[in-house]
Formats: sequence, structure tokens, C-alpha cells
Amino acid sequence: MALNKATFETINPSRFIAFTFPNPQNPTSRLRIAVLDSPGRPADPPRVAAMFVPDRRESDWIFSTESGHLQLLLNSPRISRLILAGNQPGGDSRPSMEIYRRHPVENDMSYRNDLEVSLNPLFLALSPKSCFEHGIPEIPILSYEDNVISSVVLGTFVGSLVGEMLVEDVEIENKKCSEREFRRRLRFKRMPNLVQTEVRIVPKMGFGSDCGGIGEVELFRPDVGVLVHPYLSPMVASLGLISGHIEERFCGGFMPRALCLGVGGGALLAFLRTQLGFEVLGVEEDEEVLKVGREFFGLEECEFLKVFVGDAMEFVEKVALCARGENASSLNGFDMDGVGGEFDVIMVDLDSCDAENGVCAPPLAFRRKRVLLAARSILFDKGILAINVVPRNSAIYETMKHDFREIFSELYEIDVGNGENFVLIAMATPRTPSISDSDYSFINTYLVVSLRDANIAVALLVPLALCNLILNNILQVVAAVGFNNKRLEIPPNANPLVAAGPRLSWEPYRRPSFSYVMEALHI
Repeated sequence: MALNKATFETINPSRFIAFTFPNPQNPTSRLRIAVLDSPGRPADPPRVAAMFVPDRRESDWIFSTESGHLQLLLNSPRISRLILAGNQPGGDSRPSMEIYRRHPVENDMSYRNDLEVSLNPLFLALSPKSCFEHGIPEIPILSYEDNVISSVVLGTFVGSLVGEMLVEDVEIENKKCSEREFRRRLRFKRMPNLVQTEVRIVPKMGFGSDCGGIGEVELFRPDVGVLVHPYLSPMVASLGLISGHIEERFCGGFMPRALCLGVGGGALLAFLRTQLGFEVLGVEEDEEVLKVGREFFGLEECEFLKVFVGDAMEFVEKVALCARGENASSLNGFDMDGVGGEFDVIMVDLDSCDAENGVCAPPLAFRRKRVLLAARSILFDKGILAINVVPRNSAIYETMKHDFREIFSELYEIDVGNGENFVLIAMATPRTPSISDSDYSFINTYLVVSLRDANIAVALLVPLALCNLILNNILQVVAAVGFNNKRLEIPPNANPLVAAGPRLSWEPYRRPSFSYVMEALHI
């Protein structure tokens, strides 16, 4: 079908057009050209940019779908039209099951530079008329970079609510040490640039780091004892605010209870259950997502880890009604067997399904006053609500914090440091910072387990008498040291042998043995 050049003379919000074009560098092949206009009001004059699809990633939903294209556009500030150019993906619209391996950048530079020059007239022809008011515009070429070295799609699935999704294994760059780092990811087609669930995968028993790598799925298993998604560790770190309460629960013979709204692959639920000993309930809207979690991500239900299928907000409201002894029949049916009782923590990891406005969490429905009141009512007096937040803009974020302050006694914030996520922690009642000697057990477990991969080995050398001080500042310590790669200051007059321990621990492969720590502390 022939294209009319006049089609591209104006910005038409959300218009998406894809077509093929002869490859000027290879006459026997054709390129896929996709043009998308921003859904928002265009700048005056509008700005146009182009991006080349990385070689051999043409079938990745990030580049082959309108939803992926939209996310690339929304992540490019002040761009009104984004043009994607790349090789044609295979005839099958599904993601390729072939193993992708990233080529060294220098291998592609000459070809890419020549292609950029050859396609510049096309990019100009696809630009609106208003771009030429002050002469011929320069079309910037945006680059796409991520940390994926190699990847392979393990399978694609279709959920009744989330739509198409895929599971993939990836090897990523590990800048902290020389060891190879493998991950398993869950992504939805409706927002393919967003990793819904990510877990570390390790070689199965009997295979070392030279096991062959990505593509040999039978050699890997998920490691549920480590949280790798950037905002999950800060969410778990919020438990430091109520460590005394949790210790009292353990000492009283009660298992702390966590309600997780949004399950995905189940990484957070598995960690809370296996590493911290919580009773965990999860709510996920799509049964197919749970099936994927069980098969690929190590989600194992048991007496103390249960999942429910349904809307998370409705679930919270129904639990609140049941707790008050009121009739909850007006809400969609849930099997509430085993749900009764209050929770020590509610962790919220829900994102908006409105891909047109970019990644946003939590959904607007969760901020409704009746939902927040219901959540507050099913928490213990010393319980907390921890929410993963991806604000659409600063004004909405400030309004959200105001909404939470109206319902909860105190509100804390952790900046995850990735330029995207924040964690808000709302407390049901004002926090009492003092802790008793009996609280030390959970604090030690918490510091060792939650922070062991966050470069905070120094915490193991801190005398217990300083736990109060650590607890008062734990959110700042975790955010700065664990997630922003800062270092705790070591006093200049510290014993050199003792001071060497934390410094060595900053690099995982240099961490000292326990015998060294005992010798340093004269134990």
C-alpha cells in the first residue's frame, strides 16, 4: 500500500503507522519503519527523533509492538514523534525463541553510521511541516541501552486479564564482580518495557558457573532467597520500623502476617515466607499469572503461603467488612477461609493497566479513601502499609502522600535511586523508637537476611547496643548504602583490624571469613 506523504505533515496524537522500506545498505532486504505520535499535546514546534532497533531484537515486544513503541516515546522527554527503524522481524508475530547475544558495539558502528546517513532523507520526509519553519531540522538519533548480554524466551502465555505475557531468561552485566549474573523475567505485552517479576536464577546442583549459560533452562532454578527487583528490598526494609513489634509476635508464639497485593511471579511472597518466617497471603487478579509463577519463579503455596484470585482492592474491603462482622456479600466472591485476623504488614505492588499514560503505580483506585480506610482497619495497631510507587508526575505524587497522611499516623519515604520508584511506608499508629533487649533477635535476622546483598556487611560488626541508633535511621541507611551504593563512614580512630572488615566486605568476592571477624572482635 502506497503512503501519502501528506499523512505525516501534522502531528496526530496516538497515531501509529508501520510500513516497510528498502534497506539502502542491503538491496536484498527491507526495513520496518514505525512512526508513532505522542498521545499528549505536541511541543511547538514539535520535535522528531529516530531510534534504531538493536540487531536481533526485532521481534522483542519492546520494538515490535505499538505498546512498546509508546513506552519508548514516553521515556523520551519532549519528543512529539518517534520513528523506529530496524530489520523486519520474522513472519511469526510471537517473540523469537532463538537465543539473543549482544554484539560488541564496535561491530555495528560502521554499518549503523552509514545507515543513519542513508535514512536521514526518509526521517525528514516523515517530519511535520512545522519542523521546517526555521530551516531543515536535525533529527536526533536516540540510543537504546540496557544491561542484557543474552536472553532467550522460555514461553509465551495468555492471561484472561493481563493478556499476552512472556517468560525469559537473561544474562546481565555484573559490574560489582566478575561472576556471571542470570535472571528470569516476566513481562506483559501491554507494557513490555516494564519487568513485572524478576528473580535470580542459579545453576542446579552439580553445575558450575561454566554451565553453558542462557538457553539451557534445565540447568537453572530460581533463587527465592534473594530479592533483585530494585524496589522489593526497600519494601522489605520497611519492616525495620516495626522490628520490635514483630519480635514480640515471634516471642509470643505468633507468626507475623503479611498481605501482598499483587503477586506476579511471587518473588516477594516467597522471600517473606522462606527467609523471614512470615505467614503470607497474596492477591492476584489473573490465575494464569499465578500458574506462570508456580512453573517458572518458585512460587510454592503451603499452609502458610496462600494466594487468592481477584481484585486486590475488593479483597481488602471484604476482609475489612468481615473483620467488623458485617455482611460482605455485595462484593465479588472470595473464599475467605483462613483469611481472618489482622496483618502486621500490607505490601502493595500494583501498577496501572493504562499503558497509554506510561508506567504508574499504584493504580488510582487504591488511593480511594474507602480503600485506604479498609487497609488501615485490618492492620495491627503497630502495623505498616508499604507501597511501591511510580508517580506519573510530582503533583500527583504529592497529592498521593497527602491522601495517605489523612488516614495514617506517620508516613515515611525511600527513594529507590533508579529515577523511577519510591517506597512509601504508612504506619497505623505513631512509631515508638525504643526497643527492649528481647528485640535483638529479629533485628539481627533482619539485617543479615534483608541486607546481605546490599553491601551492608558492616552491620554484622555493629555492637547490639547501637541497634537503637540503627533502627532510628534504618531507612536512610538502607536507601543510601544498599541501593545508592554509598558507604557508611568508618571512624578514623577505629581499630585497623576491625575497620578492615567492612572495607573488604564492600566487594562481595573479598568478604572476610567468619573466623576473620571473630579474630577481629577478639571472640
